Amino acid sequence: MLEAVIWDFGGVLTSSPFEAFARFETERGLPADIIRRTNAANHLENAWARFERAEVDIETFDRLFAAESLALGAEVRGKDVLPLLAGDLRPEMVEALRRIKSTFKTGCITNNLPANAIGSAGGRTLYITEVMVLFDHVIESAKIGLRKPDPKIYHMMVEALAVDPKRCVYLDDLGVNLKPARDMGMTTIKVRDAKQALAELEAVTGLSLQ
Repeated sequence: MLEAVIWDFGGVLTSSPFEAFARFETERGLPADIIRRTNAANHLENAWARFERAEVDIETFDRLFAAESLALGAEVRGKDVLPLLAGDLRPEMVEALRRIKSTFKTGCITNNLPANAIGSAGGRTLYITEVMVLFDHVIESAKIGLRKPDPKIYHMMVEALAVDPKRCVYLDDLGVNLKPARDMGMTTIKVRDAKQALAELEAVTGLSLQ
């Protein structure tokens, strides 16, 4: 029997920043996917990972990201990437979260930015109050110094919710973040768009979400 539904935030409850990345690259005449490729290279210890764990300040992140992107073909300043992160809320996903909360426990695991980051508005640009109160527990990478896909962060969530991971569903838009949850026994849903994600969620929860 299902006990909990655990959500990523950006790219799941909001639109994906990848669209903004692509527009930025086109406008600046940069190689396609240079931002995503920089984020993906050495993804556990690169500038992005260290910034989301609050291990480096914004000036260091800016410099490190520029060097890492240059090594892949074109320099992109880290400070130029940060404002691209704020996606728009997907109202249909928020409504699904609301309906799910009435039946199951809910959690949110998000890789986010330190409070002093450009575009983070106190670390919570993406975190709309009326959405965040729908979660029984929230884990933010910049607050605890851990980020997905570190398995510890998923264990922290199931412990906080007091649930069996085999009775949990986890949604994320990145495959690399789904693997540790799947390895723990969670049912995972890779979010490509809201319609697809909601159809899969309905199948798993047995609820009408659309």
